[in-house]
Formats: sequence, structure tokens, C-alpha cells
Amino acid sequence: MSNQTGVLTRTTVERKQSIKESATKKQSKNPFQSHLARGLALPVFIIIVWELAGAYGLISATLLPRPSEILIAFKELIRTGELFTHFKISLFRALTGFLIGGGLGLLAGLAVGFSSKTEQSLDPTFQMLRTIPSLAVIPLFILWFGFGELSKILLISKSAFFPLYVNAFLGIRGVDSKLFDVAKVLEFSKWKQITKLILPAALPNILLGLRLSLGAAWLALVAAELMGSSEGIGYLIMDARQFSQTSVVFVGIIIFAVFGKASDSLVRYFEKRLLKWRDSYIG
Repeated sequence: MSNQTGVLTRTTVERKQSIKESATKKQSKNPFQSHLARGLALPVFIIIVWELAGAYGLISATLLPRPSEILIAFKELIRTGELFTHFKISLFRALTGFLIGGGLGLLAGLAVGFSSKTEQSLDPTFQMLRTIPSLAVIPLFILWFGFGELSKILLISKSAFFPLYVNAFLGIRGVDSKLFDVAKVLEFSKWKQITKLILPAALPNILLGLRLSLGAAWLALVAAELMGSSEGIGYLIMDARQFSQTSVVFVGIIIFAVFGKASDSLVRYFEKRLLKWRDSYIG
């Protein structure tokens, strides 16, 4: 009797496991398409409502042109080559500013995180500078560096610096102190503690700082291109606004939105690859 009960129990457990496995396979059959469909549902709905409202005259074509008119303006800018020229310059400014500011922010965050003496020397000044809005320093940057590329890139660098600095610093200081007890038992050297323990534990914060830093660089790019610029997507938007070309303004805004999202998605992809070990709530 006990043998029969054991067999039935094992059969029940195996059946439950097979049901779970089949359900998991169905859910993960094509997760990319599922995520893409959910992500596009709201934008597609808004575009359809927007187009219909414009077609029936419920909204002004000057204030809010229809998506079809924006698409026509987009094609025209591509045909003339104007869009590519402006985008190439904006991308160069954003990436250069991000690499300079984000790189320095990461190094400063690591230095302050690893050394309490460095924190006491640098962190109060950095925290004070962090609270100064980028728009407030534009007149100074123009006065010091003129209207050239240097002032624009430095303004973007300033915005990209602090998200990575703060998150790298907090990531290192947030490492569980109990892990160091384990490191002592395993007789880790100082270098091995940093590479095998501290940096992997701080990596989630550092990657979060990277995402925020990229977003800050794109936001600062718009402000930078208002500084007497004659090229770039920001200039394209301002020039179109002066001539009431609202559809061109929307083209520039959409480009900022799409490439901002693309850069964020790229970092999130690396997050998933580098943080496979993390067991966290996925909703």
C-alpha cells in the first residue's frame, strides 16, 4: 500500500512539473514579440486617435499636425539630406559629452566610494555643483568657451557626470559588509575583493547610473544646441518653430525620443546579460 502511495505521489509531482514546464515554454515561446506588441499598443492607439482627430478637424493642423503630415515632413528631410546632417552632428555632441562626463563621473564615484578620505575631500563640492541647473551655467559657458563645440560638449558632460558619480558611489557603499567576512575566510587579496566582490555587487547601481547619464546627456543636448548653434536637431527644431513648421518640430522631438529610448534599451540589454546572477522580482 505504501509503495502504491509513493508511486502515486511521484506521478502527481511529475505531472505538476510537466504542467509547469509546458506553461513556462508557452510564456517564453517568443518573449520579444510579446514585449514589442505590449510596448507598441499605447503609441499605436494614440497615433490612430490623433490622426482621426486631425482628419475630422477636431485639432488645429498648425498647432498639432496629423501623424501623416509629420511623416511627409520626415521623408522630405531625408530626401534633402538635411536630417542626416543635423542628426550626425547632434549624435557626435551627445556621445562625446557622455563619454567625457560619464567616464569622469564613474572614476570619481569609484574613487570616493573606495576611500572615505577622498569622500570627505571631494563629495561636498560635487554635491554642491550637482544642484546647479544646467540652464543656469549656459551664460558662463558662453562667456568662458564661446559659441563653439567646446561649450556644448562641456555642458553635456556636466549633465552626464553626476548620475554616474552618485550611483557608482552608492553602489560601492551599498555592498553588504557580511560579504567581506566571507572574503576573509576565502583569503581574498585586496585586488580580488575589488574585482570579485565589490564591483560585481555595485554593478546594478553603476548600470542604473549609466542609463540615467545617457538620458541626461540627451536632455542637455537640447539646451546645448540653443547656445547660438547653426547645426543639430535642436537647431532644426528652433528654426522650424520660427517659421511655424510644426511638423518639422515634431520630427525633431520624435528623433530625440526614439534614439533616447534606443540608448536606454541598449543599456538594459547589457543589464540582463551582466546581471543574470541577480534573483529579483520581475512583476
